[in-house]
Amino acid sequence: MLKIISLNVAQPQLTSYKGASIETGIFKRPVEGRIMLRRLNLDGDRQADLSVHGGPYKAVYVYPSEHYKFWMHEFPDMELPWGMFGENFTTEGLFEKDLHIGDRLRIGSALLVVRQPRIPCYKLAAKFQRDDILERFLVSGRSGFYFSVEVEGEVGAGDSFEISRDDSGITIAEMNRLYVREKYNPELLAKAIATPALPGEWRRYLARRLEQPAPRS
Repeated sequence: MLKIISLNVAQPQLTSYKGASIETGIFKRPVEGRIMLRRLNLDGDRQADLSVHGGPYKAVYVYPSEHYKFWMHEFPDMELPWGMFGENFTTEGLFEKDLHIGDRLRIGSALLVVRQPRIPCYKLAAKFQRDDILERFLVSGRSGFYFSVEVEGEVGAGDSFEISRDDSGITIAEMNRLYVREKYNPELLAKAIATPALPGEWRRYLARRLEQPAPRS
């Protein structure tokens, strides 16, 4: 079944990393009951740095519960409660390889659209208190994904997803390959650029890469 396992929110708070004080909304905690999902976030949830977080194409961050088993093996001495990766939805049955950018998902009374993978910033390192999580996260391909909110509505843990797929769009897994391992793959670059639901910032970035010659190995 495709469903929400845990619904997680947080207000920005101060934390320290490498002697610096950082304000971040990454410390999500599970909440009970039903919450209103708005165009930019869930009620009770906020992002600290709106220049790189939040906005209409990053309104909801989703992370598969199935990935936690991998991270428990990677970090056996670390507690990994739901919300550890800063996700709003911890889900069951949704995977990067199956979701196309442009897929529409109805959940509760809300309608969502798959928009992009998550590219981690230093605040994930601050949450885990270790620098290597950033590269390990990228290389793992277990990025999770961002949704935009097309229709606002109430959602809650246990709600099931109904998906209307856009098979022509690039998948989240293919985007991860393009960002990490296959930066100059012409077929993937063309597919991403031709995916209208991919935010324009991404398509412009990839179009510039398509125009560049691949570096010699």
